[in-house]
Amino acid sequence: MSKPPNAAEALAQGKEELHEALEELGKTLAQALPDDTGMVRLDEDEHLVVPPLSAEDVPAEAKALKDELAAMLPFAPIASLLIELDARTHFLDCFTHAGGRKLSTSVETKRNILAVLIAMSTNLGLARMSEACGVSYDVLAWTMEWYVREETLREANTVIVDHHYGLELAKVFGGGTMSSSDGQRFPVRGKAVTGRTMVIHGGQVLSTYTHVSDQWSTYGTKIIVPTAREAHYVLDDFLGNATDLPIAEHATDTHGATLINFALFDLVGKALTPRLRDLTRVALVRDETPTEIAKRYPHAGPLLGARWNEDLIASCWPDLLRMAGSLKYGQATASLIVGKWSAASRQNTLAAALKEWGMLRRTVHLAKYLSDPAFRRKISRQLNKGESLHALRRDLHYAQQGTITRPHLEQQTEQAWCLTLPPLSWLRPVLGERNDDLEHAVGGRHGLGVEGDGAPAPDDAGQECGQISRTRLVQVDLEADRALVELVWTQLLEQGWTSR
Repeated sequence: MSKPPNAAEALAQGKEELHEALEELGKTLAQALPDDTGMVRLDEDEHLVVPPLSAEDVPAEAKALKDELAAMLPFAPIASLLIELDARTHFLDCFTHAGGRKLSTSVETKRNILAVLIAMSTNLGLARMSEACGVSYDVLAWTMEWYVREETLREANTVIVDHHYGLELAKVFGGGTMSSSDGQRFPVRGKAVTGRTMVIHGGQVLSTYTHVSDQWSTYGTKIIVPTAREAHYVLDDFLGNATDLPIAEHATDTHGATLINFALFDLVGKALTPRLRDLTRVALVRDETPTEIAKRYPHAGPLLGARWNEDLIASCWPDLLRMAGSLKYGQATASLIVGKWSAASRQNTLAAALKEWGMLRRTVHLAKYLSDPAFRRKISRQLNKGESLHALRRDLHYAQQGTITRPHLEQQTEQAWCLTLPPLSWLRPVLGERNDDLEHAVGGRHGLGVEGDGAPAPDDAGQECGQISRTRLVQVDLEADRALVELVWTQLLEQGWTSR
């Protein structure tokens, strides 16, 4: 574990981080005047005022570069898109027969798998896909039953994400060290185990909870009941991340942040960095008396409320480490543990100690959040990536008005993974191939309203796929397309071309 086994040493480290964060917050508040509307400040009644972040200015050069990159994306039949992706990643080899056969997947079987993936991701269903592609319904249903399962979909997604992580252009958008998670609701038709009627959404819905990296890749997807608290599921795919992404920091909105999550993220050596609403109502803790705090932090002191219970944490520290170790190494399910401890009363000693540690971590986070606008903007940008991907998935999941008709959790999970797999992972290689032609525009350029080292920040992931057509009929020759891709790919490699 990343935490010292000695409680006194762990408490000393926590207090040091707390005071460093409070000092920075105090400096920020001291520099702001009560009438300075653009700064985090205390008003005349010593109430915290947190103004919204101003919109980032995007220079005309960056907008022009973005348009130039977008124009490079040709119209791409989704089947051809998946064929090219398989030529680069061999992700279709992950779809093995459930009977345990180790034979290589034939071209015909790969064609059928692609048809199933498209049918599920677009919500067409197998019957309509059979009419569209000429493969019988029975063949598609058999393929889905024996090849397209949650475990094979997860493995294929891992292969694609790892390939995407290795692309040079993907690193411009982030180092793969930060991620975010958020829920998205879809309408449900008929009876479904995970569906619930919600008036605000006009009927029965279910939720998908997805984890997205700062490189725009999705590494986790889960179907949850829409009335369940999202915070219970934040750690599941985060700790279960099987990709090469070295994620150390995770952002959520208010729904994903609880004291239990703040504590557990820190105990497993990671950081939870949520964007919380109603910050003026969030209680911050102190480790000294009110008089000592007011003297030490005259500006930040009024924001600090109750004193955190160090003795309780010290007495439960070994148990806290054991619990965190069980989660980190997969001996317990995170959503189950978080749900149980979140529901436990304060009379439960271990739950109370966990929440006390969570209050310390939340105070450290909020002090940094309030004092550093760049930190706030980074969190907002990451959460916006998740929202953009939600919009793209909703556009792709267009058939039957986006309504999910499959009633069982296993079927819904498979459909959610089908919707996650291919689109954004293809965009980066396409743009990457043309990156050499854009060195004059991209290379070494900074400060153009861009992410990372100089790539234009997409406002909406869906806009990058603006050339996707839902109604256009396209003939795709699987064998010819794959042969052409492999030929071009081989020639490029022989010429010394790399996957940048």
